Amino acid sequence: MALVPKHIQELSPYKPGKPISEVQRELGLARIIKLASNENPRGLSPQVISAVEKALAETHRYPDSAAYELRTKLAQKFKLNLNNVVLGAGSEGIMSTIMRTFLRQGDEIVAAQNSFIGFRVLANASGNAVNWVPMRNYHYDLDAMAEAVTDYTKIVYLANPDNPTGTYFNVSSFDAFMDRVPDRVLVLLDEAYFEYAQDIKDYPDSMHYRYDNVVTLRTFSKAYGLAGFRVGYGFAHEKLISNLMKVKLPFEPSIPAQAAAMAALEDETFLQESLQVNKEGMALLQKVFTELDMDYIGSAANFITLVFEESLEAETFCETMLQSGVILRHLAGFGLMECVRVTIGTEDENNIFIEQLSKMKEGTSD
Repeated sequence: MALVPKHIQELSPYKPGKPISEVQRELGLARIIKLASNENPRGLSPQVISAVEKALAETHRYPDSAAYELRTKLAQKFKLNLNNVVLGAGSEGIMSTIMRTFLRQGDEIVAAQNSFIGFRVLANASGNAVNWVPMRNYHYDLDAMAEAVTDYTKIVYLANPDNPTGTYFNVSSFDAFMDRVPDRVLVLLDEAYFEYAQDIKDYPDSMHYRYDNVVTLRTFSKAYGLAGFRVGYGFAHEKLISNLMKVKLPFEPSIPAQAAAMAALEDETFLQESLQVNKEGMALLQKVFTELDMDYIGSAANFITLVFEESLEAETFCETMLQSGVILRHLAGFGLMECVRVTIGTEDENNIFIEQLSKMKEGTSD
């Protein structure tokens, strides 16, 4: 179609994990557990529910376009100035704003080949050339990524920890990488899973750095349990933020979303309990996978990725689990045909998954 640019025609739409309602309609199962989308399995903090219910009375109004209260709360939490903070509809919303703000015709992007599919969609949709750098043993190859930076590179995307592998790069690797990146190149440092990785000794928390060409991206969708509210936030030099504020959509996040995020920040107990549930679940699944001699990638996030011998084996594993009412994520869309991602669930959900896994190994799957 002549109206549609060629690079848009060639895009493949993002395919999220199947929702529970769809699987129930298709299979008619009463019990479905979803371990596919890296959500917080504990649901919402009671404080969030209360704050959102209260905020509903104001939804006939437009939200504060500058989101002053939420940005102020984030600035205080991370010891920044208000002018260092930007919000968006999830971290992808901020990524989209960054693309529109800083990319010009002829600029190029550098990113890892099998990393976050949401960024892949945005990068390909931008119409700019993208240098997709292969990973090395499911880890970012920062040396190769630094080597891929040219005179035309404008944006480099890094996810730490990565989605969908769960791997991370350490302080020394990040320092060495940044030493090789010109100041004119914008580094998008996606820390969506920061809360799960922050206690790792050699994890490079971006708040310990003050690079003028780095935009830190974080989200309320994972550890805070607000995936359905779509609230992401970014930290950067005030000159970068001031320009992003000119381009971002004026009324995001919504009034309930802003209220939810502010309440989530207040409930430290809920956050810590969620992190503990994840830690215990991760240890359990790693133990079970090891006992069953199943290959997996060590993860610093809230999921663990299984590695099979071939794509068909991974696909069959996912489909068999689905028929048993357990939704997992085959990573074919990420280019990892041999991999299946398993989100850490509640204790009950993890046990249901392990029960079905044992039945599969015994050849007696439901």
